[in-house]
Amino acid sequence: RVGRGKFSAAAITTDDYLPMRSTEVKNRTSVDGIKSLRLITAVKTPYLPDGRFDLEAYDSLINTQINGGAEGVIVGGTTGEGHLMSWDEHIMLIGHTVNCFGTNIKVIGNTGSNSTREAIHASEQGFAVGMHAALHVNPYYGKTSTAGLISHFDEVLPMGPTIIYNVPSRTGQDIPPAVIEALSSYPNMAGVKECVGHERVKCYTDKGITIWSGNDDECHDSRWKYGATGVISVTSNLVPGLMRSLMFEGENAALNEKLLPLMKWLFSEPNPIGLNTALAQLGVVRPVFRRPYAPLSLEKRTEFVRIVEAIGRENFVGQKEVRVLDDDDFVLISRY
Repeated sequence: RVGRGKFSAAAITTDDYLPMRSTEVKNRTSVDGIKSLRLITAVKTPYLPDGRFDLEAYDSLINTQINGGAEGVIVGGTTGEGHLMSWDEHIMLIGHTVNCFGTNIKVIGNTGSNSTREAIHASEQGFAVGMHAALHVNPYYGKTSTAGLISHFDEVLPMGPTIIYNVPSRTGQDIPPAVIEALSSYPNMAGVKECVGHERVKCYTDKGITIWSGNDDECHDSRWKYGATGVISVTSNLVPGLMRSLMFEGENAALNEKLLPLMKWLFSEPNPIGLNTALAQLGVVRPVFRRPYAPLSLEKRTEFVRIVEAIGRENFVGQKEVRVLDDDDFVLISRY
């Protein structure tokens, strides 16, 4: 018998790891609730001149996504520069997003890491502050084996709905289909953000695995020809309404063709350089960059104005006139 206020020896053994998770279901999102999302925006994180988060600008960006028809946002992903955040900043931004907008849009926190220990800890914290799902990349740089990949994801999947992110161009390692198929039976496995291409998308969708295209320039065909559920998009930061149309309103080759020059421009340098530059030119965020990022060239900034004019300023976020910023307009921060 255990006395009042005491735990049995079995309850405090260190042999078994006890996950720090809640079983409270109020306001929780089901895995199916994540699987149904068609337009998820990998949202930009804006900064104040000293490099701290500009929460007013961030809130405006999220409201614009909600009004533009996005169903979910990735917080602190590659586009949101989670890799340039401390974990305190990262979890704070996830919690802030849930607190302010969680009833109107699904909040998916990027809590992945190349360290399984960090991925576990960040996911525990992310779900504790209310995120609806986690995004997990495979361990990068310090790559692991197929067995190691399965073991890594096996540790984080029990915590809540999870999207696995396969982006070999950044991680240096493809997640092979055998890994995804092995994980697909896990109850919390929502699906995959897949960047390898149409054939890989079809490989999974033929097996009933939920897939979001990770390539904006391929998302239309992935959605309508290869069975993808939708897209996790960078371009929707700029034109959420048009990206919603692309994902919801059936095949539209003309609209896709119209958006391709913008998509090509956005990825002319590694993401999020183009997006950061574009949002500053549209006047919706301050032209502040956390290094090592720096704005696109003056030639590219001039090209962006022409792209906006071709697509129509009314389709882009913000109310200000798009303009070409000078080099001196940008603030590059190294210490923050």
